[in-house]
Amino acid sequence: MTISRIATALSLIGAAFILYIGISYLVTPETIATGFGLPEWPKGDAVAFMNLKGVRDTVSGLIILVLLATKQRYALGIVTLVIALVPIGDMLTVLSWGGSTAAAFGIHGLTAALVAVTGVLLIRERAVANRLERAEINA
Repeated sequence: MTISRIATALSLIGAAFILYIGISYLVTPETIATGFGLPEWPKGDAVAFMNLKGVRDTVSGLIILVLLATKQRYALGIVTLVIALVPIGDMLTVLSWGGSTAAAFGIHGLTAALVAVTGVLLIRERAVANRLERAEINA
């Protein structure tokens, strides 16, 4: 399997996963919120913050799909590395607010690592392609 196929598969899996999470926060936040890792969730009007998370995650998934569909793989790599900051922020939030350490590292930390690896693979594609192109020219 080539770097390109692995990066594409990881990007599609990541997009599907974050779209599922985002849509779930918009449609049924009470069922998905408990898995985030925080000890307590907002009540009353503060529940609107879960909708904000839903919108953020849904848009993140759509950005991945749009960049894939338009074959902007290098840009997707850069964007994916930036998107990896989101689960890092989530992890730090869970840890700062007395949430589950297991969820912080096991869910958010692992997600950040996988997203970052995907971004590196997408960026590396360009370097590998350029190296192959130079080798063909020199041959």
